[in-house]
Amino acid sequence: MSKQRVGLVGGGVIGAGWAARFLLEGHDVALYDPDPEIGRKLETVVAAARRARAQLFPNAATGEGALTIAPSIEAAAADADFVQESLPEREDLKQRVLKAIDGATRPDVIIASSTSGLLPTRLQNAMSRPERFVVGHPFNPVYLLPLVEVCGGAQTAQATKTAAMALYRAIGMRPLHVRKEIDGFIADRLLEALWREALWLVNDGVATTEEIDDAIRYGAGLRWSFMGTFLTYRMAGGEAGMRHFLAQFGPALKLPWTKLEAPELTEALIDQVAEQSDAQAGGASIRELEARRDACLVAVLDALRTQDYAAGATIAEHERRIGERSGP
Repeated sequence: MSKQRVGLVGGGVIGAGWAARFLLEGHDVALYDPDPEIGRKLETVVAAARRARAQLFPNAATGEGALTIAPSIEAAAADADFVQESLPEREDLKQRVLKAIDGATRPDVIIASSTSGLLPTRLQNAMSRPERFVVGHPFNPVYLLPLVEVCGGAQTAQATKTAAMALYRAIGMRPLHVRKEIDGFIADRLLEALWREALWLVNDGVATTEEIDDAIRYGAGLRWSFMGTFLTYRMAGGEAGMRHFLAQFGPALKLPWTKLEAPELTEALIDQVAEQSDAQAGGASIRELEARRDACLVAVLDALRTQDYAAGATIAEHERRIGERSGP
């Protein structure tokens, strides 16, 4: 893909992650965020992404794009070939900003939102050209995790979704087309179910935050990274496959194993979760935890790459594409 000019609106955790991914893929980025410290914060994230990329693609030599801190939303969007909005999850705020972006860009420019669950049909309502709007929901850290959920609204053109997915794929991501518009899309609905059950386990004194995380990271989480849920359960059915699994374990669905309604977030529960989480962190700062997270993700992705499977196959394919661009 030729070099793109990318406009970003919002430079928080997600927006900064987008900036890092686009920049390290060689695209120029103009980003607007009213935070007076945005330049320093962006450089911190880009530096972290640069270190992670060097570990993940040690033989890749693609040049970085140029970063511009734009003075306004319109300035970030005016010359862009693609715009990604990453503002807080407030529908009214996003609608106002998307309308401003819509008025500042060329008519053919795709405008994407990083929303983690707001419906695109409602977000595109105030736009004069809603057909070029799409949701592109990534996961933190954006510069490492490949998944991006792509969902259109009622007025989104199919060509918009196709082009957005092609761009995301070109920067090393794995687009997941959410064919039916639904609150929370796919991944966050699954994550939300697990999160609510985890809060109940803490609320009821069954487990601490660390014990719950251990139950995931030392067990099913390792399988989830390359097989997900259904393929794992299919294997649990043995040679007879998924049908046998459902026959054997289906009755358990009637047992009271989960509480899908979230508990009330009382001050007592908030305190309990926060205190346990502080103890679990063991005094490590957010920066230290982020560095450890990135190093572990690189290690997992690198290991999966040797198998050319699941997320590892995405990494391997993108490494070959980088090699083709950078030459010998």
